[in-house]
Amino acid sequence: MTDLLIVGSGPTGLTLACDMALRGVSVRVLEARCAPHRESRGKGLTPASLEVFARLGVAEELSAVGAREVILRKYFDGDHVNDTPTAAGVLIGQWQVEEVLRARLAGLGVRVEYEAQVTAINQDGTGVTARLADGRAVRAGYAAGCDGGRSSVRKLLGIPFEGHTDETETMVLGDVRAPGLSRAFWHQWFTSDGGGILLCPMPGTDTFQLQASPELTESGESRPPSLEGFQRLFDRHARMPGIRLADPTWLSSWRVNVRIAARMREGRVFLAGDAAHVHPIAGGLGMNTGIQDAVALSRTLAAALPGPAADSVLDAYEAERLPAAAHVLADTVARYERVVAAVRQPGRGTEAGLG
Repeated sequence: MTDLLIVGSGPTGLTLACDMALRGVSVRVLEARCAPHRESRGKGLTPASLEVFARLGVAEELSAVGAREVILRKYFDGDHVNDTPTAAGVLIGQWQVEEVLRARLAGLGVRVEYEAQVTAINQDGTGVTARLADGRAVRAGYAAGCDGGRSSVRKLLGIPFEGHTDETETMVLGDVRAPGLSRAFWHQWFTSDGGGILLCPMPGTDTFQLQASPELTESGESRPPSLEGFQRLFDRHARMPGIRLADPTWLSSWRVNVRIAARMREGRVFLAGDAAHVHPIAGGLGMNTGIQDAVALSRTLAAALPGPAADSVLDAYEAERLPAAAHVLADTVARYERVVAAVRQPGRGTEAGLG
C-alpha cells in the first residue's frame, strides 16, 4: 500500500511529493488533466519558497530558468512615470516551476499519473481508498487534496469552502506575444478613466503574461477574453500603435474569490494549496502559500507515518496552516482594495501593483 496519495500536480502537490519522496515515503500523484499545461498563472517565487526548493535540490535550476532582477515600468495616460525594481525573489511561470519539480520527482522514481480523476473517497482506520473515473481503486495510508480551488477532494469530503465570490470584480488574463515591446520591463499602464493593463515578460519564453480590466458589454457585463479584446485594451491603455499582440497560448478570466476551507483535515485526508484557500492575486502569494502548506504537511505526515498517529500529531498541520491561510487572505484582500482604489482615482494609478 502506498504511504501517501496526492491528488493534483500543481506546485503544491509536486512540492509535497518531492519532499515526501526524499524522506523515503512512497507516494503516488494523480492528475485529472491529460497532460501538463504551459500557462504562466502564478509567476513569482519568494525567498521562503526558494529556501524550500534549495532543500529539494532544485533552487539553482529554478533561478537559472527565472529572472531575479525585473524593473517595473509604470505609465499613466500613456506617459512613462517611473521605474521601480521588483521585490526579492524569482520571476518564473508556474508551468516552469512544475516542469522542474516533475523532473526532480521523476529522478526520485515517481511520475505523475494523468487522466486520473478521483470520483470517490472512502477511509477507515488503516487507510484511504480513492475511486477513479475509469473504475480503478487506489489505496494509501493517507491522502492529500492539492487539486486547486475547485478541488474534487474537498467537495467529496463535504468540507465547506467559506467566503464569497464577487462577480462584479473581474479581470482577464493570458499569455501573448508582443513583438516590439521591450522585454527589459514589467509594464503597467493605468489611465485617468480608471482602467489598466499589465504585461509581464515571462523568462525563458517570448511571451508576456497579460492582466487587464475586462471590456464591458453595453449591459455592463464582462466580455470573455480574446486576442481581439486584448488588443483593444492594449490600444486604449498603452497607446503604442506599433505593437500588435499575437499568438495567445492561454486565455482566462478571474473573479475576486475569497474563500477558506472550514478545516484542512478530515481523518486521513488533508487539503493544501488552493484546495484549502483562494484569495485575490495581489502580492503574488498564492503559489508560495501552497508551497508552505506542502512543507508543513510533509512534516506532519513524516511524524505520523512510523506508526499509529494520535489526533494531536495529525492536527498539527491544520493548527499551523489554517491561521497562516487566514492571514494571507486578509493581507491580499487589503492589497487588492488598495490597488482598486488607486486605479479608480485619477492621478493615483501609478501606485497600483498586482502580483
